[in-house]
Amino acid sequence: MKRFFCIVIAILMIALPLTSCEERVPPAHEDLDFSQVDISKFTETDKETDYVIIDVGSYGKIVVRLFPDVAPETVENFKKLVSKKFYDGLIFHRVIEGFMIQGGGITQEYSEKDADTIKGEFSSNGFENNLKHVRGVISMARTNVKDSASSQFFIMHQTSPHLDGEYAAFGFTVAGIEVVDEIAGVATNSNDMPKKAVIISSIRFAEMAE
Repeated sequence: MKRFFCIVIAILMIALPLTSCEERVPPAHEDLDFSQVDISKFTETDKETDYVIIDVGSYGKIVVRLFPDVAPETVENFKKLVSKKFYDGLIFHRVIEGFMIQGGGITQEYSEKDADTIKGEFSSNGFENNLKHVRGVISMARTNVKDSASSQFFIMHQTSPHLDGEYAAFGFTVAGIEVVDEIAGVATNSNDMPKKAVIISSIRFAEMAE
């Protein structure tokens, strides 16, 4: 009887779908060797995908993989803004070498571009998000209000564990990390703003050639 019970449980475990908690286990990415991903394999597409190309003009291009299984509302909002070409012409307005580069909400005239706010998908706000703020991770910027994120994002220049559980990480740089490095090294003023504007030419969906 005991053996039969165990067999039934095993069958049920196979048949049942994964729980939402299990689905949000972040992909293994901490040891990714960026040099093994060829950016030339990515091309822009009008089709919505889980990859985007952030074109930063003369600095180059950054390819980011989005993780909707980790932060679904955050990724949905980001994709909506990409579809609308919201980010075209905005700047990276806050740059701190050894920490992160932040952009996606300030124009070249240094005015704020408004966007709808979303729920903060991170643990201190009651949402399980296990994606760590390691080098290359993209996450949402916010104010002290936990549900205040809208369009601004930041890409980690170096790993910063103190952000884990406090900000909604939602993707990872798979190519172009050297562009992040170059932007992180630009001259800035006392407010961490680049002295020469670092302009986001565009953000578009991308697909990888087979």
